Amino acid sequence: MKIIDAHLHLFPPSPSTDAMARAVGHENSAGHLRQAYGRLGIVHGVVMGNRSLELDYHTYPADLFHYCIGLDSALMDQGDRPIPDLAERVEAHLERDACCGVKLYPGYNKLWLSDPVYEPVYELAARYDKPVAVHMGLTSMARAHLKYCHPLALDEVAADHRRTRFVMCHFGNPFLDAAAAVVEKDPNVSADLSGLLEGRVDLDAYFREQAGYAGLLTTWLTAIGRWDDLMYGTDWPIVNLEEYIRFIQRLVPEKHWEKVFFSNANRIYGLGL
Repeated sequence: MKIIDAHLHLFPPSPSTDAMARAVGHENSAGHLRQAYGRLGIVHGVVMGNRSLELDYHTYPADLFHYCIGLDSALMDQGDRPIPDLAERVEAHLERDACCGVKLYPGYNKLWLSDPVYEPVYELAARYDKPVAVHMGLTSMARAHLKYCHPLALDEVAADHRRTRFVMCHFGNPFLDAAAAVVEKDPNVSADLSGLLEGRVDLDAYFREQAGYAGLLTTWLTAIGRWDDLMYGTDWPIVNLEEYIRFIQRLVPEKHWEKVFFSNANRIYGLGL
């Protein structure tokens, strides 16, 4: 089975990021990922960009990765508003074949997705027919504000920007009922299943101890039946790649694996694989 990891992060070497990767049985390098991908049948990945709009910063092995240019809190002016030439710099990335979309972090930026500052981004994404991926649900930092990354905030902009395609990252976890409603209601919204675990996990023990949560996930995924709009992703380096493949396989019926693990991401992000 061919696999696309539709949501990962590549961080420069540092004590913290190197330790994060080692904690889940990996090394923090593209070279290590190339080896791990080959062993596990992962043929491509979509890097969710962080920290910089500089073109040279986002240079990844073309045979292994595409990327979404990220507008995270590190790019905000005094943590308040984005840089003045934001639209022009985003467009410079969208013009690249390697750039397959934009990534927004509203909870960290403390901005509603309907804030006018994002309007040029939505227009550019529609013009280039590349999706806007949005961090939805729980955040990794307590100082972020959850209200900005609740799935209902995405519903508002998806309903008002029908020409723009959106990806709800992390299936809005833990707001699963709202996430399911938005994916079912809005034909221009798809979702990835990244970041639903963190760290190493004994899957048999997990599905015994977390049967309620796993049941909610499978209930909502099955209830909406939008298997053409769901993508496998990991949020690497917070999970072990092999364990996460097995985790998602337990949530998704086998007859939908080819779509969820490969073809949906290939189509939604226009990867041309």
